[in-house]
Amino acid sequence: MYSINNRIGLMLATTAALLLPAAAQAKDPSAEMMANTCVGCHGNKGVSNGPAIPSIAGMSASYFMDAMTEYASNERASSIMGRIARGYSKSQLESMSGYFAKLKAKGARQPFDKSKVSAGAKLHKKYCEKCHEDGGTSAEDDAGILAGQWKTYLGYAMEDFHAERRSVPKKMKKRVSEMLKKKGQGSINTVNEYYASQQ
Repeated sequence: MYSINNRIGLMLATTAALLLPAAAQAKDPSAEMMANTCVGCHGNKGVSNGPAIPSIAGMSASYFMDAMTEYASNERASSIMGRIARGYSKSQLESMSGYFAKLKAKGARQPFDKSKVSAGAKLHKKYCEKCHEDGGTSAEDDAGILAGQWKTYLGYAMEDFHAERRSVPKKMKKRVSEMLKKKGQGSINTVNEYYASQQ
């Protein structure tokens, strides 16, 4: 027959054993597992197959965090990203940001106007290269990768900037305004043809 102390000890041991799996489940899932929830829209390994949705592979960790923070606080307009961003903790987002930053960016296979590529490259060099280095391929300086991005998405992003549905860095606002004033509204499409050509 067990003494009262033995019974209490057995009860505590059983309770601890039952709680261990719950504690283990409380740990964050792996970055890759969480990133798999993005596949439906942003494609396998962050390479989008849909022209209205950006590829996020190779995006810098800080750019990813800035974007998700803006979505979560409704500073950046979205249809669904705000709700998604609010569903993750800061540590989970940081984990995912590191995962996507390590992936290789890959240009979208999309049609582009070859006759505008050279002019688009010149516009990029004059107005965009200072932040979007190496022809828009660099993720440094947290400016976002433009090269190989879907041009439909880039067009929507520019519309959001102009409509102030998305925050615009002062430098970018100044340079884009200058480009539009000197080169006209069509210059946005021309430079996007250059980015689309980088496949």
